Amino acid sequence: MEFNRGKVVNASAEKNEPFLLTMLDTDEGARYVGELGIGTNYGISRFTRNILYDEKIGGTFHLALGSGFGEAGGVNESSIHWDLISDASKETEMHVDGELFYKDGKFAV
Repeated sequence: MEFNRGKVVNASAEKNEPFLLTMLDTDEGARYVGELGIGTNYGISRFTRNILYDEKIGGTFHLALGSGFGEAGGVNESSIHWDLISDASKETEMHVDGELFYKDGKFAV
């Protein structure tokens, strides 16, 4: 997925691409980031198949497309809140304002 100002502007997938595109086209808010997080719980060593735990595993990155949580300041509205989790423990760099912020599952600041 390619993002511009918090919106998915281009997307493709090796598997299930039609499903991905259908989800992104659910409604106007479905292409926007509703939640963003970096997992910091290194005490969880394996995926549990419970997304509420898995999105917190140390060395992971997650985002939700669609609706944001109003309680946390989210303003995006959509009929979906689609959590996506990625292993960020290898070959991953995150930059904030041009500065290295996170590398291979660990904070660099």
